[in-house]
Amino acid sequence: MTEESEVELALVRKEFGDAVAVDGISVRIEPGSYCCLLGPSGCGKTTTLRMIAGHEFPTSGDILIGGRDVSQLPPARRPTAMMFQNYALFPHLICSENVAFSLRMAGVKKAERLAKARELLAMVEMETLADRLPSQLSGGQQQRVALARALITSPSVLLLDEPLSALDPFLRIRMRSELKRWQQRLGISFIHVTHSQDEALALADRIIVMNSGRIEQAGTPFDIFQAPATAFVARFIGGHNVLPVQRTTDGMGEGPGGLRLPLPAKAPAGSALACTVRCDRVQVAKRTEATAADTAGGSLNTHIGEIEYQGTHFKLRFRGAVPDDFEAWISERDFAVSGLEEGNAVAASWAAGDVHWLGGGTA
Repeated sequence: MTEESEVELALVRKEFGDAVAVDGISVRIEPGSYCCLLGPSGCGKTTTLRMIAGHEFPTSGDILIGGRDVSQLPPARRPTAMMFQNYALFPHLICSENVAFSLRMAGVKKAERLAKARELLAMVEMETLADRLPSQLSGGQQQRVALARALITSPSVLLLDEPLSALDPFLRIRMRSELKRWQQRLGISFIHVTHSQDEALALADRIIVMNSGRIEQAGTPFDIFQAPATAFVARFIGGHNVLPVQRTTDGMGEGPGGLRLPLPAKAPAGSALACTVRCDRVQVAKRTEATAADTAGGSLNTHIGEIEYQGTHFKLRFRGAVPDDFEAWISERDFAVSGLEEGNAVAASWAAGDVHWLGGGTA
C-alpha cells in the first residue's frame, strides 16, 4: 500500500450545459482502501468516477491522486485504470491479446507483453482460457479478463463502473468476494460505482452516498447503516423506517398513530423533526394483546396491510396512521407463534435504544 493510491476531490463541480451533474463535492479516499460510490441513477456517481479517470474534466475544483493534481490530465497520464460496466473487450482478440492491448499501444514487444498478460490471467484464474475469444466466455469469465486488462498497467487506483450489474445474482455474490480478495492482495485503492446497497455494504471500507450531485454521507458501512445522517440515506440504504415527529410544548415529540417519544437531550432545532427505527427492531402485537410499550421507546397504532414471506423473515407493511413505507421484519420463528394476519389492528413498538434521530440528535 502506498500514498500514491490516495484520491482527494476538492470542491469538484461538473456541469453539462445548464445541468449540474456533480455539485461541489469534497472527499478524501484513503490509500489502499475499497470505496463504493453509492446512489440512485442520476445522482452523479458515474460522472465522479469518469472525472477521476480523466474521461470527463471538472468544470471547477481539483482532483488529486497521490497528492498530485491530475484535474486536467488525460487518462493515459493518470495512475488509474478503469473497468467498464460492459467490460468493452475486443471481440476479435483472444483473451491474452485483450489483456496485453494497452502494452501493445505503448510499444512493448510482443513476447514481453504476452508474458505479462498470461501472468495476470493466472492471477484471476483464467490462464487455461488465454486463447479463447470473448464470445467463448461466460459473463464471469469476461469480467476476470477485463480486470486483468485493467491491472496490466500497474495502476495505483482501479476504477470500477458497476462491474457486477451484468451478472446473475448467484455469480454476483461470488464475484464480489473475489473483487475484495483481489483488492486486498494488490493493496491499491478500488473505487467502485454501484446502486446496490448490499454490494456496497459487503465490499466497502468506506461508502460515499450521493444524491442529486452531492454527498449525503460518507463513512464506514457500519456507520452508514447504524446511523444514517439524513432521511434520504436511511431510506436508500434500506431497513429503516423514517418517522416524522413534531415537537410539543411538554418537551415530547408526537408522530403518526398516537406516537409519543421523549426528545433527545441535543434535539435538532425546529419543531419538525424526524427519527429512524430499524425494521428488524419493530415488535408487532395485536392491539388487544399488546402490553404497555417501553415508555422510553415508542409505540404507534395501525393495521397490517400486507404480509410478505422473505425466507428468513416476514415483512409486514401497514395501512392507516403510518408512513406508506413503514415496515416491520419479524423472524420466521416469532411470526409462527404471533397469530398475526392481514387486517389485524396492531401496536408496533420498539425500545428506546433503537431510536436514531436525524440531524444530530441522539436517543
